[in-house]
Amino acid sequence: MTAVAPGPQAAAGPYGAAAQTTPRRRRRRIAIPFGLVLLLFVITGVTYAVEEPDPADNDFLSPVSTAPVGARQLADRLRGQGTSVERQTRTPAALASAYRGNATLFVPAPSMMHPAYLEMLQLLPERTRIVLVDPAPGALRAAGIPLRTGSRRWTTRASPPGAGCGLAEAVEAGTAAALRQRYDRPPSSGPAGGQLDRCYDGGLVRLPWRSIDVVVIGTADPFRNDRLAEHRNAALATALLAAAPRVVWLDLHQPEPRPTSPAQSPDGDPPPAPDPDPDRTGEPPGGGPTSGDGGRPRLGGDSPPAGDGPPRADGPNPLWGAFPPWFWTLLAQLALALLILALWRARRLGPPATEPLPVSVRSAETVLGRARLYHRAKARGPAAEILRSAALDRIVPLLDLPADPAPADVVTAVAAQTGQPPDEVDALLYGPAPATDTELLDLARRLDTLPHTVATPAAGGASWPSGSTGAPPPRAAEADPPAGHHGPVYRTDEGETR
Repeated sequence: MTAVAPGPQAAAGPYGAAAQTTPRRRRRRIAIPFGLVLLLFVITGVTYAVEEPDPADNDFLSPVSTAPVGARQLADRLRGQGTSVERQTRTPAALASAYRGNATLFVPAPSMMHPAYLEMLQLLPERTRIVLVDPAPGALRAAGIPLRTGSRRWTTRASPPGAGCGLAEAVEAGTAAALRQRYDRPPSSGPAGGQLDRCYDGGLVRLPWRSIDVVVIGTADPFRNDRLAEHRNAALATALLAAAPRVVWLDLHQPEPRPTSPAQSPDGDPPPAPDPDPDRTGEPPGGGPTSGDGGRPRLGGDSPPAGDGPPRADGPNPLWGAFPPWFWTLLAQLALALLILALWRARRLGPPATEPLPVSVRSAETVLGRARLYHRAKARGPAAEILRSAALDRIVPLLDLPADPAPADVVTAVAAQTGQPPDEVDALLYGPAPATDTELLDLARRLDTLPHTVATPAAGGASWPSGSTGAPPPRAAEADPPAGHHGPVYRTDEGETR
């Protein structure tokens, strides 16, 4: 009975196709959670970017815009209650109108105002109300308002004003969507200002500041067209702006340039717009830099507006103050995800440890597995180098050559022994890498046959055809060699041949 050698699939045995799919399934199980987390981050970021209003949008809290982020409905509601709405698109005109008194200055985008104009807010008359929407720490510092920003929520939350709320408008309105950016008084604010009223867990604060009523709210939701009808937003927004018969609405959507030095005006007159002539010099009219109002700075004078000269030394300006808190939260989450990914890719946290193999793997299966790796990587060049090196290790001792012979000496000796042309021998042993799998297979067959050809050259020095894929016929049996002969021995059907 003739035994049949197992084929490639049969040789794999229990390590066949099912065993090969196991690593793929394992990689898939590991990659799916990371993919889901990444998809969640992308969806959350896109949703946040779509829902987050942009102050640079011309519709953002504009009293003439009917867009979802506009405020046309709020302006109509104020007019319906007898409050006039005066829309201004330039900060100097808005300040001049509010300086006439008996008005509420509404600033939906404080970040668009130049710091010099923010500093001029303290020049407004007494009992003027200023409503600032989500001012950044830099805007508060530029205006000199003794407030600091606290924690910030990812989205706005509706909540009651709270038991400690002292602002009558918020108490009467009740639950409203006003909690997102929190504000509080800094510890080192000193005696400036009066009692701070915190409502909606710090989302809305009211601070008496230099005889001016400053109201700061950390979200634009109560004023928007699409959120005005939610909860008690309409009641809260209307009450905050209707504290005076007039509302000066600063509809500003792009950063203003630095103002030139304005002329100082006497008390009772509105401050004029900035001087359009940038080359104007000299003492502005109206006297010195201050008047008898408790040392409040006046327009013009010896003190230049903010933006001229060295920066104000009113406290540190750390890097983390330039970005919202959600940015650092997202950055920390990404860093944690990268750390988990690095730990997963590292796989080992220490030096390799020797362990006994769980199963014994046959040598044929090891060779087959390594061959499949070479085949998957299309590494024909390295495979050809291994085959040629193995053939040279078998040929060099048969030719009585030194251990590390020169390629030219090997080619000459093999050609003389087998009768093949030197060019074919050189291409076989030192030629280029095969370009296809068929060329690699043909090279392997010829290299496997070459040692037999060198050891048993054909009679009369005839060469063995280079294109042949079978082994040459063995020579007839010779007489026993002399004692001490150590030549190669080959076994044939007729017997043993040395």
